[in-house]
Amino acid sequence: MPKRLQTYFAILTVIFATTGALLTGMLVLVNAFGPVPVFWMATSGTLITFSVSLVIGYYIAEPLKDLHGKEQALLRGEPDAEVAPDGRLYEADLLAHDFATLFKKSKSQFGDLYIQQKRQTKFISDVAHELRTPLTAIHGSAETMLDPDMPPEMRARFCQTIMSESERLTRLANDLLTLQHIEDGTDSATLERIDLHRVANEVADALEPLIDERGGTIEVIGEAPDVLGNPDRLYQVVYNLAANACRFIGQEGHVVIRLEGFADRSIVSVVDDGPGFGDIDPKLLFTRFYRGDNSRARTTGGSGLGLAIAKSIVDAHDGTIEAYNVPRGGACFSVSLPSVH
Repeated sequence: MPKRLQTYFAILTVIFATTGALLTGMLVLVNAFGPVPVFWMATSGTLITFSVSLVIGYYIAEPLKDLHGKEQALLRGEPDAEVAPDGRLYEADLLAHDFATLFKKSKSQFGDLYIQQKRQTKFISDVAHELRTPLTAIHGSAETMLDPDMPPEMRARFCQTIMSESERLTRLANDLLTLQHIEDGTDSATLERIDLHRVANEVADALEPLIDERGGTIEVIGEAPDVLGNPDRLYQVVYNLAANACRFIGQEGHVVIRLEGFADRSIVSVVDDGPGFGDIDPKLLFTRFYRGDNSRARTTGGSGLGLAIAKSIVDAHDGTIEAYNVPRGGACFSVSLPSVH
C-alpha cells in the first residue's frame, strides 16, 4: 500500500476508533445511570476530541519539526547534517526528498559559480599581466625618444619596438575576442564539408616563410575523410598548431602535418622534431596564457592564446585535442573530428 494511503488510513482509524469509543461509552453510561445530562456528554466529547487532536497533531507535526531542524542544520553548514525521508509521514518524506534534491543542486551550482569566479579572476589577472608588458615597453620607448639628441639609428630602433609591441597588443585583443565569441557560442559559424588535405596544404604554404627562416621543412602526408565544420575556424586550428611547431624546432628542423582516418573519425596530427614539452603536463598547454617558459611567447610573437583557441574550436566541433611527447624526440598535437562520408 502506498505510504500516502497508509498515512490517511492511520488518521481515519484513530478518528473512527475514538468516535466508536465515545459512542460506546455514552451507551454504557445511559444503560447504567439513565440519561446523562447533555452538558457532561458535550464536555466529555470535547475533551476526548481535543485529546485525539493533540495525538494527530503530534503525529503530523513531529516529523515536520524534525525535518525543519535538519534543514536548519544544513543551512548552518554542519558537516554531519543530512535530510532524508524517515518513513514516518508520507508528506514529510516528499518534502525531505525535494529539499535534499534542491540542496544538492544548489550546492553543485554554487561550486560551479565559485570555480567560474576563480577562473574569471585569474583570467583578468593574466590579461592585465599580458597587457602590462607591451605597454611598459611602448611607454619606455616613447619616453626615451623624447631626448632631442638621440641618434637617428637609435630612434629608429625604439620606433620599431613601439610598432612590434603595438602589433602584439592587436594580436592579443583579436585573440581574446575570438576566444570569447567561440566560448559564448556567438561565433557566426557556417558549416560546410571540408577537405582536410586542402586545409593542411594551405597551412603549409602559409608557413613556408616562417619555416624557411629556420632552414627547416614542412610537409603534408596521408589522407583523411572530410569533416563538417566552419572552414575558417578549422583552418585556424591547424595553422595555430603548425605555427607553434615551426616556432620551436631547431635549425633545419622538420614539421609534418599527418592526416589519417579511423572508423568515423578524421585525425589531424602536427608532429615536430623539436625539444618536446619536457616534464610539462600536456593538458596545461591548452590553458589560457600558460607557458612552460615565460619568455617563449615574447620571443616568438605569440599571445599565449593560440592553443586555448584551438581547443575551444575543436570542442565546438565535437572533437578532441591532445598533446604528447614523441618517444624519439619532439612533440605531437593530435586533433580528432567526426568525419562525413
